[in-house]
Amino acid sequence: MSCCAAGTEATLDLAQSAALLPSSDEIKLARRPLGDDVFQVDFSVPGVYCGACITTIETALKRLPVVEKARVNLSTRRVSVVWKGADEQGFDPADLARAIAGQGYACHLFSAQEEAADQQLKQLIRAVAVAGFAAVNIMLLSISVWSGADDATRDLFHWISALIAAPALIYAGRFFYVSAWNALKHGRSNMDVPIAIGVSLSYFSSLWETLHHGEHAYFDATASLLFFLLIGRTLDHMMRNRARSAISGLARLNPRGATVVGDDGSRDYRLVDDIRVGEHIAIAAGERIPVDGVVLAGRSDLDRSIVNGESVPQPIGVGDAVQAGTLNLTGSLTIESTAQARDSFLSEVIRMMEAAEGGKAHYRRISDRAAQLYAPVVHLLALASFVVWGLYDGDWKHALMVAIAVLIITCPCAIGLAVPVVQVVAAGRLFQKGIMVKDGAAMERLAKADAVAFDKTGTLTIGHPRLISDGGASAEILVIASGLATHSHHPLSRALCRAVPGAPRHFDAVQELPGCGVEAETAQGRYRLGNRIFAVAQDGDGATNAQASEVVLSLNGNELASFLFEDSLRPGVEQTVAKLKAEGLSMAILSGDRLSVVAALASTLGIAEYHAGLKPAEKVEFCKVVDARGQHLLMVGDGINDAPALTAAYVSMAPATASDVGRQAADFVFLRDSLDAVSFALDVSRRAGRLIRENFILAIGYNILAVPIALLGYASPLIAAVAMSTSSMLVVVNALRLNRLGGSNGAFSQKSDLAL
Repeated sequence: MSCCAAGTEATLDLAQSAALLPSSDEIKLARRPLGDDVFQVDFSVPGVYCGACITTIETALKRLPVVEKARVNLSTRRVSVVWKGADEQGFDPADLARAIAGQGYACHLFSAQEEAADQQLKQLIRAVAVAGFAAVNIMLLSISVWSGADDATRDLFHWISALIAAPALIYAGRFFYVSAWNALKHGRSNMDVPIAIGVSLSYFSSLWETLHHGEHAYFDATASLLFFLLIGRTLDHMMRNRARSAISGLARLNPRGATVVGDDGSRDYRLVDDIRVGEHIAIAAGERIPVDGVVLAGRSDLDRSIVNGESVPQPIGVGDAVQAGTLNLTGSLTIESTAQARDSFLSEVIRMMEAAEGGKAHYRRISDRAAQLYAPVVHLLALASFVVWGLYDGDWKHALMVAIAVLIITCPCAIGLAVPVVQVVAAGRLFQKGIMVKDGAAMERLAKADAVAFDKTGTLTIGHPRLISDGGASAEILVIASGLATHSHHPLSRALCRAVPGAPRHFDAVQELPGCGVEAETAQGRYRLGNRIFAVAQDGDGATNAQASEVVLSLNGNELASFLFEDSLRPGVEQTVAKLKAEGLSMAILSGDRLSVVAALASTLGIAEYHAGLKPAEKVEFCKVVDARGQHLLMVGDGINDAPALTAAYVSMAPATASDVGRQAADFVFLRDSLDAVSFALDVSRRAGRLIRENFILAIGYNILAVPIALLGYASPLIAAVAMSTSSMLVVVNALRLNRLGGSNGAFSQKSDLAL
C-alpha cells in the first residue's frame, strides 16, 4: 500500500487557509490544564493516513521549544500536544496549529462529538471504479495490438486507449498527484512521487508514440497501476474509520443532560458538563447515570455491564455508589454527584481507550518504512540511466525510454500489494468462517500472540442463565413461581419462565420492587419471588451451590422453593482451550464475577490463572503486566467494561453478541456461536504473516533481477510494464495460497441468526 504523506483533505494553501486555523484565543479556551503550568490541547487532522504522517507532524511540533510531548493517534486522527510555561515565555498557542499546517496538513480543534460524513471514502470508491473500468477496456484493446494488428488498426486502438486512460489519469490519479506535490512542496518525498512520475511518463510517452505511429504504447500499465494501488488505499481508509468508531460509540453512552433537583424541590434540566459535585440528580427508569454518584433515595436494578461485564442486573438502594454510563432499569432514583462529567467513570474509560490506541500509533507497516528509502533510490536510478545513456550514445529519446523503463519496472506495485493483498485474501477467508477483521495490521499482531486472556460472561459463557436446580419443588410451586416471574424482565425471571413447562398461574395484583423481586397479594397470603433477603428476610444467599445465582419463592416470609441458575458454556470452549494449550499459549480468565464462580469455570477448563471481581482499569493493568513480561496478549471479551482492555491488549477479539462498544473496540468479531473462531483466526493470521514475508521476498527479488536489466537498456517500456504486471501477479497468486488453509469442522457449520 502506498505511503500517503497527505491525502486530498490534507492539502493546504497556507496563504489562503490561515483564517481557517484555530486562533490563539480558541486554543486557550480549549486547552486543559494538567498542573504546574502544563497544558494540553487536541487537534483533529483529517489528512493523517500513515506512519510517515505521524513522524512528520510529531517532529514538527517537537521543534517548538515549549512542547513537551506530541502524540498522533492514527485511528482517531487526533493530535495531542502538551506544552509547559507557555504564558511566561510569551508563546503564541496558534503556533501549534501553524506547525501542523506548515507540513501540509489542515487541522482544527478536536471535538469528541464530531462525526463528519466520510466523503473521501466515496471518492476513493469512485476512483477505483474509474481506474478498473479503464484498465479492463485498455487491456482488451491491447490484446488486439499484441496479436499483430496492422498499422491503421493499431493507431486507432492506441488513440482509443489514450482517450480512455486520460480521464482515469486525471480523476483516479489525483490522489497520488496531490500527495506527491504536497510532499515535494514541503521538502519531502514519499512513495507517491515515483508513482506520479512513472504513471505520467508512461502516459505521455505512450501518447508521443501514438502521435508518431509507434508500435508500442503503455496505457494499460497506467490504468492497471492506478487500479491496484487505489484498492489498497481504499481498504486502509475503511479500516481506519472502523477503528475510530469505538471511542465515539462509547462517548454516546453518556447522556447529554440530566434533571438537577434544587434545595427547594425545583427541577432544572442541565447539560452534563454543567453538573457540579454535590448536586442532586433525578434518574428515571430507562435513563443512564450521567455522572458518578451515591444513591440518596429510591431502589432499582442497575445494568452495570459497562463496569463488570455481567449480564445480570444488580439491585441498588440508598448509599450505593453508581457510575456514569450505567443504565437504570426499573425504579426512579435520586443521586448525589461525586464527580464532574470529565472525571467520571465513563470519561475515564474513554481516556483509557484513547491512551491505549495512542500507544499503538507508532506501529508502521513494512511498506511504509520501505518507502522512506525506496522513492529517492528509484529517482536517482532513473535520472542516472537517462544521463548516462544520453551521454553514451547521444540518443536522448532512447535515454528517455530507458529512464521510463526504470521507473515502470521498479514501480512499487508489487511492494505496495505485498501486505494488503494477503490481508484482503485472509479477511475473505475469515469471513467465510464467520469472522470479521477490522484492521489488516491486526492479523500481523495476532500472528505473534503467545498469551490469551478470556472474559467470562458472554465470552466463555453465552451470557444467558439457565435453571440448574429447582430444589425438588412440586409442579404447583413451579407454576406459582413461573406466574410471578412473567411479571419481571429480570434475566433470571425470564430463565425461570423458559424452564417451567405449561401455563403459569395468573395473579391479579403483582408488584415489582426494583432491586428486590416481585410480590403478589392473594387469598393465601403474600407471595414473593426474588433474592433471599427480600423473600425470607435472611442475610446471605443461602445457596447450596456457591457457584450459582439464587432466586427464592416464599409465602408470608416462609421459603417454598430455591432456584439455582448458571450460565452455559459457549460451544467449542473446551476444544479451543485445548488447542491453544497444545500450541503453547498461556491463558487466563479475567472476570468481574464472584471468585467462586470464576474459580469453578477455570477448574472445568483447566486454566490455572484466573482473576475475579475486576474493574475495567484492572483488566487494562493486567494487559500492561503481560506486555511487561514480553508477551503478546490476545484479549477476548464482549462487554463495554472489556473495551479498554480490548484496546490496550496487543490484539483483541469479541463475539457478535458483544456490546456495540465491545465490538468496535475489538480487532476481530466472530459472528457464530463457537469459540473455535479464536484458534481459526490465529491459524489464518500466522499463515498470512508467512505469506506477507514471502511476498516481500518475491518483490525484492524481482527488483534485484529487473532493475539491472532495465538499467542496461535491455527492457523497453513495454517489457518493463509486462514485468511489473508479472511481479504483481506473482504476489497475488502467492496470497491466494491462503485459501488452501482448511477450516474447523462442526463449529463453523452452524447457521448464525445474529446480525451486526
